[in-house]
Amino acid sequence: MEYPRQITTIQAAAVLISTIIGVGVLPLPLFAARAANSGAPLVTVLAIMLSMLGLWFITKLGMRFPRKSIILYSEDILGKWAAWLGSVMIICFFAVLTSLAAREFGEVVITSVLKKTPLEVTVIVMLLLAAVFTRTDIVTFVYIHHFYLPVLVGPGLVIVALSLKNADFIYLQPIWGNQPRNIMDGVLTIAALFQGFFVHTIVIPIMRRPERAMLSSIWGLIISGGLYLAIVIAAVGVFGPEETKKLLWPTLELAKTTTLPANVLERLDAAFLAVWVTAVFTTLFSSYYFTIHALSNLLRLKDHKLFSLFLLPFVFVMAMVPQNVLQMYQIIKIVGKIGLIITIIYPALLLLIALFRKIKGEAHEESQPT
Repeated sequence: MEYPRQITTIQAAAVLISTIIGVGVLPLPLFAARAANSGAPLVTVLAIMLSMLGLWFITKLGMRFPRKSIILYSEDILGKWAAWLGSVMIICFFAVLTSLAAREFGEVVITSVLKKTPLEVTVIVMLLLAAVFTRTDIVTFVYIHHFYLPVLVGPGLVIVALSLKNADFIYLQPIWGNQPRNIMDGVLTIAALFQGFFVHTIVIPIMRRPERAMLSSIWGLIISGGLYLAIVIAAVGVFGPEETKKLLWPTLELAKTTTLPANVLERLDAAFLAVWVTAVFTTLFSSYYFTIHALSNLLRLKDHKLFSLFLLPFVFVMAMVPQNVLQMYQIIKIVGKIGLIITIIYPALLLLIALFRKIKGEAHEESQPT
């Protein structure tokens, strides 16, 4: 379905930021500390750089094919059947990613807030909310992300800034870690938390100026990655690398130890959880929307609303597969690392083949402002 080109560079960046900042914020310092001890910030920086590489690939592809999403232009590059296989892998991966994010949300809620509420209830409520919102068109999808962006970034920066007053930066030395052994594993695990950037492939075709998509990509990853890096520095600086390894959700514990000046609020964990729920919603909203949008493109349907509730039972069943929270995180790590093949290596191959075969999409016509 064709939409008018009315999305600005700032709005495209807002989609990236609100999609990347999500459920992975809570265990992020744990993953980084386990990988390199005091070198946790370095591991996070390397993961951001790896994610930037993948985002660069899909942005260059989007600028080369400014009228199509990756599902459509991959057929021009690879041929129908090879591209169909790749598209099915992308759709299945993001369906699984949606289910795991919903399950992680449920685990946090029943552990920290609603301790007597069944896990299934919290998961289905969030999935149902995301499914209902996915019935909107893609322009409204972008506007929703733009609306929620200040709610996500602002409080996160405030909590990090306030928590740094309790930090001891000796915990962050040496910067390369104390005999690190799992740096590459940590880089891949943390980079997997950024895979929501793939939603950019469906936003570029509706940008007013697709040639500026790289600018939105850079700023989107700088802001979201900068917040992630700040959270890691704050958590490891406050608790120390060894203590951070023992905390299941270090960022939540960080919010508990942070207070506002003059003790206006002695603990910020309640306010932080409210912001975090919004972040989970925007991430789930993006991954679910991308899944059904890609599926409708693959089947050449004019409207994606058909799949909004149709896929809900399948995603819910997948969310209930892990037996407990530890198994859930084991599955998340495995799925995330496999997903890097889909979100980084696959676009890289598409770009190389497109350059080699000199395949390029139709030039866009810039829409005039009304």
